Amino acid sequence: METYRREPDSAAWLFFVRITFALAVLAMAVGIYHLPVTPWVQGFMGMAALFLTGSSIILSKTLRDQHEATKLTKRLDDLETERMLREHAGNVAEARNGR
Repeated sequence: METYRREPDSAAWLFFVRITFALAVLAMAVGIYHLPVTPWVQGFMGMAALFLTGSSIILSKTLRDQHEATKLTKRLDDLETERMLREHAGNVAEARNGR
């Protein structure tokens, strides 16, 4: 059975991810602010952008949680299979010795 250990993300990667997210949100806000439309349309675009950003974060977290749950379930199944194989090997050895 293979064991996979996830290495923690580096500080540089975390910094990069946070900065790019902040820049993307800032660029979107500046773009909406400078749209040549009425304030009502800007407000609608701003609310839509906030909803899209929030739902994207929720989607990524949900997919990650689902993937991690699948990995845990597979790990538990593997452990149960190994236990059953050990028991079977022990039973076969006892049967051979009992002849």
